[in-house]
Amino acid sequence: MDVRSRMLPAAEAAAAIVLRIPEAGLDAPTPCPDWDVRALVNHLILWSGRGEAAAHRLPVTGPGEDHDFTAEPGWAQRYAEQARKTAQAWQDPAAWEGETSLTGGDGMPARFVGGIVFGECVTHGWDLAAATGIEPAFPPEVLRTEWERLSATVEMGREHGAFGAEVPVPEDAPLLDRIIGLSGRDPRWTP
Repeated sequence: MDVRSRMLPAAEAAAAIVLRIPEAGLDAPTPCPDWDVRALVNHLILWSGRGEAAAHRLPVTGPGEDHDFTAEPGWAQRYAEQARKTAQAWQDPAAWEGETSLTGGDGMPARFVGGIVFGECVTHGWDLAAATGIEPAFPPEVLRTEWERLSATVEMGREHGAFGAEVPVPEDAPLLDRIIGLSGRDPRWTP
């Protein structure tokens, strides 16, 4: 599994979704029960920036979870630019060594943190696409890598509340549907 080489295509695919979100769709529900589209976009913008800082081992700075990035002009372009910068930061092999943190707190293995950043693009990218009627276009190699990564870490994520119980999906379903089901979402979800 080579998350590093798949990071930029995953970020580009997520950015393509965010760039197509209509302003009128920001209050739409998402598959994440506690978040509408606006809250999920804000989450992605915030954590993408923190993902770049984690790759560079920089302290956490800037606004917190309560900041509404979508109230600022150019929020979609800002996410697209940040997602690319974050993916580029993780291209450095040194970013994957040792420990780092997304929160400024205790460190975790950098490979695990990089995987979280990668997975956010795929899973939350799908969440936003499903919420707004956009067809996601993740490259097959990104989906294969996310399947391998998620399969190895999903139980730990469930223990920490990051994922719900697996939603059964047929084994012959498209890989994106199986990823979404494994992450605790129903791939047939609609707003």
